[in-house]
Amino acid sequence: MNFYALIIGTEILNGRRIDKHFEFLRQELAKYGHELCSSIVVKDDKNLMRNMYNLVKADKDSILFSFGGIGSTPDDLTRAIAAEIFTNKALKRDEEFEKNIIERFGDEAYPHRIHMADLPQNSKLLFNPVNNMSGFSLENRFFFTPGFPKMSHPMISNVIKKLFSKSIKKYRLTLLAQTSENTLIDLMQKLPKEIELSSLPILKDDSFSVEISLASINEELLKKYFNTFKTFLNEQNITYN
Repeated sequence: MNFYALIIGTEILNGRRIDKHFEFLRQELAKYGHELCSSIVVKDDKNLMRNMYNLVKADKDSILFSFGGIGSTPDDLTRAIAAEIFTNKALKRDEEFEKNIIERFGDEAYPHRIHMADLPQNSKLLFNPVNNMSGFSLENRFFFTPGFPKMSHPMISNVIKKLFSKSIKKYRLTLLAQTSENTLIDLMQKLPKEIELSSLPILKDDSFSVEISLASINEELLKKYFNTFKTFLNEQNITYN
């Protein structure tokens, strides 16, 4: 599974709000051994949002967590664009959500708040523990929540626990070597596709070092290739930890 976060809000990009979704989602997925494939912050722009949703849709293994834009003001674009991209059908009034909105707001549900119940067809409601103003999901793959962390984070915690709590264990081995990345590129190029590589150069006091981190679901294969780095460094008398 490839997990995507789409964080919608001009107010984050212009500094009026600070994003709290990325770190929350990263930590929540990590509880079950998952990692984010991508996290994107976009402004409230129709074409940009369409492009991002199409990108996610094109990945057959994608799981999307979308934050923001499901309210009733003119800049809340998510419901309509999600319907267009993921269902290619018009919005449809969800009767249960409509009832919840009327119960909470009474006459003030009209003329604007009631439109929060206009959802992409075949949506499932996501319970909002704060005020029962639901998020929604499509195909148990695409999840749309409010921009408010207090509301969206419990929704997503519940989704991940319910649907994505089973995972394959991944192993990681990391070393810090007192050399440049260039010294180890030949070894990096020999890694099989089953080994995930992360090479992070570090510059301190005009001296280069490099952090090499390898990860895989195959523990034995991981150890084998990690040891090739250690062997090379030992042979070259390069210090590492």
